[in-house]
Amino acid sequence: MDKNKQQKRSGTGISRRGVLQGSAALGTAALISPLVTRRAAAAPKKGGVLRIALAHGQTSDNYDPGSWTNAYVQVFAHARHGYLTEVAADGSLIGEIAESWESSPDASVWTFAIRPGITYHSGKTVTPEDVVASLKFHQGDESTSAAKPFVDPIKELKVDGNNVIITLESGNADFPFIMSDYHLPIMPATADGKIDPKSPDGAGGYIVKEYEPGVRASLERNPNYWKTDRAFFDGIEMLSILDPAARQSALRTGDVDVIDQVDLKTVHLFNRVPDVTVLSTTGTQHYTFAMDTRAEPFSDPNVRLALKHSIDRQELVDKILFGYGDIGNDHPISKSNRYHADLEQNSYDPEKAKAYLKKAGLDSLDVSLSAADAAYSGAVDAALLYAEQAKPAGINIKVVREPNDGYWSDVWMKKPWSAVYWGGRPTEDWMFTTAYAKGAAWNDSFWDNERFNKLLVEARSELDDDKRREMYGEMQDIVRTDGGVIVPMFASYVMAHNNKVKTPEVVGANWTLDGFRAPERWWFE
Repeated sequence: MDKNKQQKRSGTGISRRGVLQGSAALGTAALISPLVTRRAAAAPKKGGVLRIALAHGQTSDNYDPGSWTNAYVQVFAHARHGYLTEVAADGSLIGEIAESWESSPDASVWTFAIRPGITYHSGKTVTPEDVVASLKFHQGDESTSAAKPFVDPIKELKVDGNNVIITLESGNADFPFIMSDYHLPIMPATADGKIDPKSPDGAGGYIVKEYEPGVRASLERNPNYWKTDRAFFDGIEMLSILDPAARQSALRTGDVDVIDQVDLKTVHLFNRVPDVTVLSTTGTQHYTFAMDTRAEPFSDPNVRLALKHSIDRQELVDKILFGYGDIGNDHPISKSNRYHADLEQNSYDPEKAKAYLKKAGLDSLDVSLSAADAAYSGAVDAALLYAEQAKPAGINIKVVREPNDGYWSDVWMKKPWSAVYWGGRPTEDWMFTTAYAKGAAWNDSFWDNERFNKLLVEARSELDDDKRREMYGEMQDIVRTDGGVIVPMFASYVMAHNNKVKTPEVVGANWTLDGFRAPERWWFE
């Protein structure tokens, strides 16, 4: 996948080869992820085509917002779509399609004022009816959307003039944050009041010219974009390059301008490359090994605890992340989250692991672990290192190297045990609802804990901060001890760009590439 050296930025493309506004009223200052502050660059100017190579993308990707599973489609979505709300680079919440919002005293009724004058690429004006249709798409018994758990609690969606009034089954103080989820773009309603999930039409900064899933996408600036201080590039070219060496080679030779997921094994060398800047941000991203708790031997909580005590988290941070991260404790809530609990650390203890195996009636354990670097750079090495660490506990882990292409459609949530990356979420409820709630589309351990599910509902509508903290602390402990996911480490986002690319002084850490918004926040010198 080596690229043709020194391809001109002015070219048209590259081949695969060649008012409760903001967060203050919710008290969400503590919800934000850490961010990176960089020296301020010169004032942005327009021009040029930004070429991005991403470590994700697969041939099964599509335009359906409920199906998006990887960073390629997520960055692609934010380039072409608008959302009700946006997580700003500093972690606060700002309006996008919604210019303001307010809630009832119990946070069960939310009124979003829709910003006037925004148009789609097709020329149609964005309306409150579009918002209703966009949210309803993810609702209902027939929905397969990963956002279904977020929108199913909506009891009523009503248009009132230029407002959308959303009534929830119960209060949710985090609801405006949830409306920024990448599965929930605002799309035009058709004549029957529904959206077309196959349509690329959006209200974002860039218009789709070409899209070949798993290969490349080409976009051009939207001349009618309402954000006059965003979308500086004339166009965006996005390539899926799964191999980290090929991705870094493409940046070194000038064939692309930006890459994500720098190979941490060589990042110390990459830091020395002339005219290249390595950019690292630390937030809620974490790497996991997810077990199907419906399947033996993972259905036994003692086996799960044995596996949790047979992994040396610090060694993985040192050898896989090369220090670009922190150890995890088998739950997904990072130290940057508002209600992170100070719990006893699940330690590397082969003797304790043996004791849990004995409780399960086992003297030893043979299991297979699926991994591919499509999950995250170094996932296969992490699995192999884990396998070595587990041997003293009598646990024999057979690492299965899976193909990169199709990993998220054919392996994740299909094989009994697999390596996974998660970008994390700004709030505890959002993360738990996405991946740990009973029946959630992305509950990749298929875990069902009655006490946890009860607390999840209660904490969501609890307005007393101390009580909410206590509930989320208990939930983290339940996941740590009973859950079917091993969370060994929280990882920094490590990206790189050539020095012609300029970024704002503050770069967001809620997702990779400036919260998925590098195409509209960054510019050329």
